[in-house]
Amino acid sequence: MRLLWVVVVLVILLLGGLTGYAYFGDMSAAPRETRLPVQLDLGSEPAPAPVVGQTAPEPAPAEPAPAEAPAATEQDDLD
Repeated sequence: MRLLWVVVVLVILLLGGLTGYAYFGDMSAAPRETRLPVQLDLGSEPAPAPVVGQTAPEPAPAEPAPAEAPAATEQDDLD
């Protein structure tokens, strides 16, 4: 029983220490300037622009399914 109390007290102290470190610890990053070289691909040709006025043909409307009478269902059909 004593060991259980020791473990409980240690867990409480650990959580308190972790909370204190999260609030009071110096975890801020120092700001610094970063410069990275960027290589642009200026030698390639641009992609062709889409032709204005051309549209894809519209699909034909589907025929509606024949209406069927609803079947009698039991409460446990979906189980």
